[in-house]
Amino acid sequence: MLKIEHIGIAVKNLEESNQLFTKLFGKQPYKLEKVENENVITSFFSIGENKIELLEATHPNSAIARFIEKKGEGIHHIAFEVADINAEMKRLQNEGFTLLSEQPKKGADNKLICFLHPKNTNGVLIELCQSIS
Repeated sequence: MLKIEHIGIAVKNLEESNQLFTKLFGKQPYKLEKVENENVITSFFSIGENKIELLEATHPNSAIARFIEKKGEGIHHIAFEVADINAEMKRLQNEGFTLLSEQPKKGADNKLICFLHPKNTNGVLIELCQSIS
């Protein structure tokens, strides 16, 4: 793993949360993006070398909607940048981690992504992400 790529925060209302985090960080999000296959709309804030991703559900059965229903708004996942997502998925699977998908899928911010099941990571949802060239 190369670095923490971003921290994902589940929010009920992206517009209100963007206003809140704009005040907090003193800057606007640099990107808004709808990710159809995940049923979310996201915004990204750049904070130094790191990013904060806000995620709002676009469907009541999405993972973000279920997360908020169960736990409320808050930190949803920590994403780590990897050089080769397929190799890293295989390595982690060989180490006994449970992947939430067999193949990487397209995520927000021009990334290939895969999540690790939180039961293997002390309750923390971990996302692997690799930039798409």
